[in-house]
Amino acid sequence: MQTRFTDAQRQDPAIQSSEAILRKCVHCGFCTATCPTYVLVGDELDGPRGRIYLIKDMLENERPATAEVVKHIDRCLSCLACMTTCPSGVHYQHLVDHAREHIEKTYRRPLADRAMRSFLAHVMPYPARFSLLLTLARWSKPLADLMPRRLRAALALVPPAANVNAHRATSAGSAAAAAGSTAAPRIGVVSGCVQSVLGQTANAATLRLLARAGADVVEIAGCCGSLTHHLGRADDTRRFAEGFSGSVKQIEDERPLDAIAVNASGCGTHLKDYGFIFRNDQSLAGATARVAALARDITEVVAELGLPPVIEHPRLRVAYHSACSMQHGQSLHAPPRELLKAAGFDVVEIPEGHLCCGSAGTYNMLQPELAKSLAERKLGHINRLDVDVIAAGNLGCMTQLATGAERPIVHTVELLDWATGGPHPAALAGDA
Repeated sequence: MQTRFTDAQRQDPAIQSSEAILRKCVHCGFCTATCPTYVLVGDELDGPRGRIYLIKDMLENERPATAEVVKHIDRCLSCLACMTTCPSGVHYQHLVDHAREHIEKTYRRPLADRAMRSFLAHVMPYPARFSLLLTLARWSKPLADLMPRRLRAALALVPPAANVNAHRATSAGSAAAAAGSTAAPRIGVVSGCVQSVLGQTANAATLRLLARAGADVVEIAGCCGSLTHHLGRADDTRRFAEGFSGSVKQIEDERPLDAIAVNASGCGTHLKDYGFIFRNDQSLAGATARVAALARDITEVVAELGLPPVIEHPRLRVAYHSACSMQHGQSLHAPPRELLKAAGFDVVEIPEGHLCCGSAGTYNMLQPELAKSLAERKLGHINRLDVDVIAAGNLGCMTQLATGAERPIVHTVELLDWATGGPHPAALAGDA
């Protein structure tokens, strides 16, 4: 693609990066076939190629974002299926991230939209606030019909209270049992923000599995900034990255880590990109590059350590849902599938597995209609499969699919933990 940025514009490192990305695009349109919003809507501007044209025009002409541009960029899930499909290596992820920051700097959203985005950014990354929100949301469910559309959509995603507080003590016990061995690989485990509230069973299973695999485990608390990054809030994202990388440095001052294990693939994709995002930030570049070099999905870490011995258990048929952040963002395909097979499960592929389920961080709350259509499409395929359980490596996907799945859904690591001596997943109570 031909570009017309001026020499003065090219002094901006973000423009330099985006121009290089734009120049790789050859307008082939292969990306449209795998773009979820284009598949649903059929509008060129709701596909990657159309969005690329909008971003190019906006950046090249130094224009403030318009309502039309914002509409189509906001509809992008950042699923990155276009990057998997692209034969020219267009790094759409970095281009759309730049566009979102430009939008936040130059466009004043309608009041309701501003309020919703600010609310998400000031609540979800903070576990105490988010826990309180969930409690209030459960009390409010009987009044859902009286609420604005977006709040109704958000309330529909709130899980039962029973899913929230399980295994807190088990998690702490596993970490304590693993600590203390200086010969063992030292693995930092990201406890996360939303994950630490809704995904405690997966966190506990992660700690147990790594301890069983012989690792010295240490938990890393705090938000990585993924959520605010996808909202285009650069200052908030930097602040979270500074806190997270500072926590990692404190841990490494005691003894270096061999890896940082992440069991929420959306966070994993973001952490692996830390080195690029903060490459021009002199005070953060070194620390964030270190985090990026250490970051691994939990299945990558377990594959490297070796799966612990498998115990006898029912040979369940597992529909494996590969989160977009896993398959497109991190290009991780083999580790989760091979580990599930090695653990004694039959892995069943989901038709149209490359298409997003509609979760995409906060997308299902900001674009509820499109998200619902994508969830229904995904669930239509899953519910027709002859399987016992659905496994996924990302909490957002699990929450999204749980709204209509006819089979229980668990985190991949919960099955691996159970198969190697851990407790029976609560979601599979009928299969004990």
